[in-house]
Order: sequence, then structure tokens, then C-alpha cells
Amino acid sequence: MFEKLQADYQRFQEIERCLLDPEVTADAARVAALSRERGTLAKVAIPYGRYLDLNRQIAEAEQLCANEADFEMRSYAEAELEQLRARRRQEGEELRDMLYDRRAGTGHAALIVEIRAGTGGDEAALFARDLFEMYRKFAEQMGWKFETLDLEPTELAGFREVSFSVTGEGAFRHLQFESGGHRVQRVPETEAQGRIHTSAATVAVLPEPEDVDVVIRPEDLLIDVMRSGGPGGQHQNKTESGVRITHLPTGLVVNCRDERSQHKNKTKALRILRSRLFEQIKETARSERDQTRRALIGSGDRSQRVRTYNFPQNRVTDHRIGLTLYNLDQVMQGNLLPLTTALIEHDRRLVLESLV
Repeated sequence: MFEKLQADYQRFQEIERCLLDPEVTADAARVAALSRERGTLAKVAIPYGRYLDLNRQIAEAEQLCANEADFEMRSYAEAELEQLRARRRQEGEELRDMLYDRRAGTGHAALIVEIRAGTGGDEAALFARDLFEMYRKFAEQMGWKFETLDLEPTELAGFREVSFSVTGEGAFRHLQFESGGHRVQRVPETEAQGRIHTSAATVAVLPEPEDVDVVIRPEDLLIDVMRSGGPGGQHQNKTESGVRITHLPTGLVVNCRDERSQHKNKTKALRILRSRLFEQIKETARSERDQTRRALIGSGDRSQRVRTYNFPQNRVTDHRIGLTLYNLDQVMQGNLLPLTTALIEHDRRLVLESLV
């Protein structure tokens, strides 16, 4: 499991020696390149170095316990040995988390979420709005930045579709498994006879890449302007501030009508397009990963049912891991941690098993 960490640690030590070599330090460009590589490796090499040092200390303490004849001194050594082993367990868990983050690709600090109403008409659109509010409140509780990118409202204040970005430490880690079909069972606001209906919405979570991750050439874009719809008064309805961008090589189309400024809408649309292109690249790589992990995350098919929200029973069930909670009212208020942490831990176990 730690083979890759060992290789990184050895490379880190090699760079440390190089940066002390006068012949190397005389070359400014090489020093800059080595320093950048060192900075990247240090994130895992330094903790791994501590782990190795703990192993050395534990071996010495074990030998002392075995050879010490004095009862009091041996008791002291055994107590110290237990402390060292506890520290090693903690360091080992942190290293496993680093391995998981590297393998699972959870290092992104920003993501884009798209929600679309599925089967169920107006009730599905209202459910899409409720999911949007659930994620907004979750982001607020976690201290993440939340920004609405585009939305298409309905007459009953639901959303046919809505997209937003979330930025912050751990945001992608916790929201990465929300992609898929979300089903709701409840009595709709429009139901006069109190019958329970089943509706659905789809969620797509796209890691938002840096500009260097996806290159978009201007000649590959077809940009159209249009009148904005939805709320915003006469200005949005009478000016062509909405933007539609078509990526010609892939056929991807992105609309953005949320802002009154055409320039801001274009900027947001490019962000969404870049994320969708990046997701295509990730999807190609994802298809080659271990089948057990794909079973958890899903193939990206948005019709896949991943979770059911049953309002009459105050129940939420995640079908991928068989987890059922009876606190749906709290979940809809943004208390998603019990669900997201369970999914992370399940995936973490599968990934680490595959590394072994």
C-alpha cells in the first residue's frame, strides 16, 4: 500500500540533496523546477518520514522492553511503547487518507452541480428546487462559497434546471457521490386528494478544473446571444444579455441567463463548459477503474437512482450502500454529513482494498 509513498519519499530526499549541491544551485531554472517538485512531494513525503521515524522508535522501544530487567524501567518503556504505537496508528490513517485522496481524485476545491427536473411535471420541478436549497444550506453549514450560475424557473416557483458552483475545502470530497437520479415520494402541493406521488430529479457533480486543465480554443466556440428569461424585470426580458455557447468539437451546448450582464453570463457559461469538458476526460479515465468503485459512483448515467426521499415516513435511503435514515426533515435542511461521510468511508474502503 505504501510503495508509492516510499518512491515519493526517496525522490523527496534526492531533491533535498540536489538543492544542497553547488553545481545545482548555480542553475536558477533547475533550482526553481526542483523547488516546485519538492513542494508537491512534501505534502506526503514529510508525513511519511514521520511514520518511518515512528517505526524506528517503536523497534528500539520493543528491544528495550525485551532486554530490560528492572521492573520499573520496563513498565516505563512499555507505556512509552504504547504511546508510540498509538501515534503510528494515527499517522497511518492520515497517510491512508492521502492515498485515497490521490487515487480517488478528491483534491478539487471547486465543483459545479447541475440539477434537472425529471419525471413528475411540476412536482419534479419543485423537488429540483428543494434539492437546490438542500445543497445551498449544506454549503452554508460547511462554510463553503455557493454561487448560482444559471436557473430556469417554472410558474410554480420550481426549477426545470439549475446549476451552481461550490468552492471550499472538502467540497468535492463530500459532494462527489451526489450524481445520479434522486427520487421523491410525497403528497405534491398541487394534489387536492392527498395522494402520494413519485417524482424524480437528476443531479450531476462536475469538478471545476483550473484553466490549465482544459484548453478551450476560441475558434472551437460558437457564441450566440439571446434575451434572458425568468425573474429580473424588464431589463432582462428586453436586452440580449443571455449567452449560449456551443463547443463545436464535442457538440456541448451551455446556456447562461442568470446575470443582467452579457459579459458575466459568458464568463459563467465558459466555466460550466470547461467543467463539462473536464468531466468527459474524467469519465474516460473512470471507465478504466476498478469495477467495484464504479458500482458505488455510477457510470455517470443521470437516470440512475441513487437516493429516495420519502416524506410521509420522514425517511431517506441511499440505495448504493443500503443506508436508511429517519431524519429526512433534517437532511432537507442541509444536514447531509451522515450521508456524505458514509459514502466517503465506503468508497475509501474499496479504494484502499484495491491498493492492497
